Amino acid sequence: MLATQQLTEFLAVVADRPDEAAAQHAAVECASRALGADLAVLTVDGGVAAAVGLPADEIPVYALTAGYHVGRPPTLRAGDTCYSLAVAPLGGASSGMLILGRRSDDSSNDFTDEEVCLLRGMARVLELSLQALHLVEAERRQAVENNRLIDSLQRRQRVFDELSTVQRAIARREPLRKVLDLVTAGVADLLQVDIAGLTVLENDEPSRMSLVSGAGIPEHVIARMQRIPVTSLGVAGLAIMGDELVAVDDYANSPIAVPEMVQNQIKSVMAVPVHENGVVVGAIFAGSYTEPREWDKGSQEMLQAFAEHASLAVTDARTLREMNASFHDALTGLASRSLFVTRMENALGTARTGGVAALLIGLDRFKVINDALGHTSGDRLLTLAADRLRDCLRLEDTAARLGGDEFAVLLPDAASVEAALPVARRIVTAMREPFDLDGRETFVTVSIGVAHGEVGGLDAQELLVRADLALFEAKKKGKDQYAFFEPSMRESFQRHLEMEADLRRAVLRHEFELRFQPIVRLATNEISGLEALVRWQHPERGMIPPLDFIPLAEETGMIVPIGEWVLREACRQAARWNRQRDPDKPLTVSVNLSAVQLDRPDLPDVVDRALADSGLPAHRLVIELTESLLVDHRQETLERLNTIKALGVRLAIDDFGTGYSSLAYLRRFPVDIIKIDKSFVDDVGDVPAAAALTLGIIQLGQALQLSTVAEGIEDAGQLSELADGNCELGQGYYFAEPLTTEAMQDLLFPIDPH
Repeated sequence: MLATQQLTEFLAVVADRPDEAAAQHAAVECASRALGADLAVLTVDGGVAAAVGLPADEIPVYALTAGYHVGRPPTLRAGDTCYSLAVAPLGGASSGMLILGRRSDDSSNDFTDEEVCLLRGMARVLELSLQALHLVEAERRQAVENNRLIDSLQRRQRVFDELSTVQRAIARREPLRKVLDLVTAGVADLLQVDIAGLTVLENDEPSRMSLVSGAGIPEHVIARMQRIPVTSLGVAGLAIMGDELVAVDDYANSPIAVPEMVQNQIKSVMAVPVHENGVVVGAIFAGSYTEPREWDKGSQEMLQAFAEHASLAVTDARTLREMNASFHDALTGLASRSLFVTRMENALGTARTGGVAALLIGLDRFKVINDALGHTSGDRLLTLAADRLRDCLRLEDTAARLGGDEFAVLLPDAASVEAALPVARRIVTAMREPFDLDGRETFVTVSIGVAHGEVGGLDAQELLVRADLALFEAKKKGKDQYAFFEPSMRESFQRHLEMEADLRRAVLRHEFELRFQPIVRLATNEISGLEALVRWQHPERGMIPPLDFIPLAEETGMIVPIGEWVLREACRQAARWNRQRDPDKPLTVSVNLSAVQLDRPDLPDVVDRALADSGLPAHRLVIELTESLLVDHRQETLERLNTIKALGVRLAIDDFGTGYSSLAYLRRFPVDIIKIDKSFVDDVGDVPAAAALTLGIIQLGQALQLSTVAEGIEDAGQLSELADGNCELGQGYYFAEPLTTEAMQDLLFPIDPH
């Protein structure tokens, strides 16, 4: 019988039982029968919960699990009989293990890796079923406790009925879409909201998500909300990125509000993450159009209960898909995550030369290539990368695709972490060679994290965690390299997580402020414009400069709500100052744009709304883009910039001269302004070659009828050289540092002491 059929039969048998004890006994009987075992035992919290093949009181629990805990092949001797064991741990509310044994008369009775994977699949199904029984039982107990409160009791009973309906649908193997529709319909009904929906992350591109189920949401809206960036869905996106409940009572006045949702008159929104085996894969949300409402504790708990059932349904569907893949990745033919972890655990239990090495490998820039060339070319690239990975390994090594663009390598019998060094070097070097994607030469590099585990020292999951921390370090140091795990990386990563959590809270609490630096016309020393710069006022750490949080904001997608607020606030403030100035001398305001923002299809609409809401004329807004941001541009990027340009907005290339192919950018992109990088300005007065190069950039701008702005002017000598060279504009500490709104008000409109 196929593994998927066995797993389906196991689920049907276990899910049909009315309570936890019956489900436990059914599980050991079915597992024993499916894998031809002579002994089957389920332990929970250190005791035997169910057993087949031996009386429960004759089973020594410690001896049963001792080999597994110390990383040795698990065996058990009971009387005159010795059993070879296969062990699958259970998580959830109670720790335990599902264990099968065969009489070890000869080695042919040992369990294969595939059988161990099937047993673990059964353990996951049992864990899900027990969780479901716990959830239903918890709701039943709660309903009984609230017997004195008739209204509350009726509500609890309805929750219990709805959740029971969902659980029965999961047990009957109903289509996943139908189960999720039951969940969203239950949310809309019981929370009495106008809309409810469930979004899931795309498998091939986790930075995007799709709305897969909705109640109160028109079908054409559901169709439009497919493969949208996580960062563009406000509250649901924040719930996914932060893995936490996000509730907004007054949506219209929230700093994270999505303008389109405000225009649709949404008043209050709440979202909770949905998980698959503990990993966030989506979010369920509820919203009200009628009036702002306070999401009380009861409402939050109800939405979380539905999210847990959605998680059960998604996890169950994925478990069957993984089993159906026969333990190998369908695209590349490499080992699956399940088989990889099983082999790693076996290697940690049987290594003869000291230990095992694990390498986690991530493709750099894969998302850019996937977006630019399409998913077919992206799949082709993953297949070619897998082939090169195989060529770098020995026959006894294992290569796996863990998901997306992440691969892993297992090196059994690695005496030390240094034994992995030649392999890591070979992989990095091999991936630097160009890939042929249907005649198009494409380049991609890899980042690798390496960790080593000694026999009995740590388990497979901890080894993978260490390799993942090393991979994070390799990417942080610039990619296209490898890094070995060091204990300090855990602390560094924890600081990174704390900063990320603080940043998410900062968006909700509106902890950001604007600073404005004047842009001066060098011929007259007159202020003609301002650059808007964002600062983070942390409640404990004080003012945090952009270089310390902008990269993290871009990595997490939080730059989208931050950037939209900066754009709206900068336009609003510039318009207010212009109403106070001479109409013949209006100010421009410059706002920096990140690559994440530029990747959003709705960017032109965001800019248009900011201008319309503030009343700032479009030609008084300058959008600044760095050269490096344009290196990996797509056709959609150019079209997006042309749309913004058509509004009347001006475009500037920031840090000009620090990238490459600058002339190509100037020819292709609709640029109005070039900003000369500070590194050129620094040496203008002292280094003749630097002065000549800077003057050459100014002349290039004049020839192309572009305005030139010199950044980082700090002394009179630099100002004199640049003015003499016909540089039109400049900014820097010589004129003023970035100023608060109040300080800029005083600079622009000084009060006459008389």
